[in-house]
Amino acid sequence: MNYKTFTAVPYGPKLGAEILDIDLTRPLLPECETELKQAFLDYQVLFFRDQKISFDDHARIAELFGPLGTHVGKKTISKPTDHPAVRRFHADETSKKVSGDVWHSDQSCAAIPPMASMLYIHTIPPMSGGDTMFASMYAAYDALSDRMKTYLEGLTAIHDGAPIFGEGTPASEHPIVVTHPESGRKLLFVNVAFTTRVVGLSEVESKHLLAFLFEHCALPEFQIRFRWQAHSIAFWDNRCAHHRAIFDYWPHVRSGYRVQIEGTDRPRADLDTKAEAAA
Repeated sequence: MNYKTFTAVPYGPKLGAEILDIDLTRPLLPECETELKQAFLDYQVLFFRDQKISFDDHARIAELFGPLGTHVGKKTISKPTDHPAVRRFHADETSKKVSGDVWHSDQSCAAIPPMASMLYIHTIPPMSGGDTMFASMYAAYDALSDRMKTYLEGLTAIHDGAPIFGEGTPASEHPIVVTHPESGRKLLFVNVAFTTRVVGLSEVESKHLLAFLFEHCALPEFQIRFRWQAHSIAFWDNRCAHHRAIFDYWPHVRSGYRVQIEGTDRPRADLDTKAEAAA
């Protein structure tokens, strides 16, 4: 893709681009904002290097894409900061677990899951490690056989946040095949962290269908692996990309901050349904 205000270097064949020649510590020109929004849709996840952003910078950049949101979990590993929209993600020698160490889409248990997340890492382990993996759910859907696509159309599944975030965290029912509200592309919307059962199937049928889908979504052909450097940013579209944090750096420190952007509507199987509901 060609952009006038920055350079986008593809990170992998299915998703991801590193954005060069941009300074996120300064307000962006309107043309740059427009192109950045397009690149976000084009690549599903954007990466930035050498961006020593403040909390206010972090929130300002994210708010270009929508209102900032709050975590729906009752208990989380991440911690609040003195900025209401920014959460701290820190691991060190005392950490036994880190956030997001299985494939997932952020808080898909919510009735309206977050649209996107922007993670800024300022401190990385001394000998590398702590990579984040991403996978395209467009690619996962496209790779299914026509017969499987037909079978999955119309099925829904329960996404339950309580096993990870504690009682009182919501559970929601979402279609297994979703249409992205902006790109119009179909994708798979299940993940091993939150999706617990398929509605309308027996327990055995649901178990085996989800096992297949989880394995399929995690195929390396759909993935990229982002190697962090100090003061890097990863910004992903939660509606169409899975991600997974790799906790291979204990007892070293990996530390940063994240903001999330609110979703605008429930995941839907068909954009026509959305239009009818609004009419």
